[in-house]
Amino acid sequence: MQKRKASADELIALILQGIEEVKGQHINLLDLREIENTVCDYFIICNGTSNTHVSAIVGSIQKTVSKAIKDKPWHVEGEDNAEWVLMDYVNVVVHVFQKQTREFYDIEGLWGDAKFTTIESSINQLKN
Repeated sequence: MQKRKASADELIALILQGIEEVKGQHINLLDLREIENTVCDYFIICNGTSNTHVSAIVGSIQKTVSKAIKDKPWHVEGEDNAEWVLMDYVNVVVHVFQKQTREFYDIEGLWGDAKFTTIESSINQLKN
């Protein structure tokens, strides 16, 4: 099967679906398009509860994106210890953290000029 070019919106939706399928937590979307000299257009940031959970989130994202649009990340880093895994889909970079690592590095704070959207997952909506 041939890979097809997906829009950034479609890729983001698939990544979010992959995160939600394994109950990734505290999902944020940072739009970096209005900031000069950025390496990508969007960051998606979320966290898991353990290295096993982080690995499951990463696997779910890869499976969901690959199945729908036959795409895979250009680069994945941090899978060995699964405290912070970075998945580079070129225009969209996904950061999957363990909670304490996310708090320590504070990516959202470093990119404070970005347009920031908190994703209300369907899991959270079911609890309300």
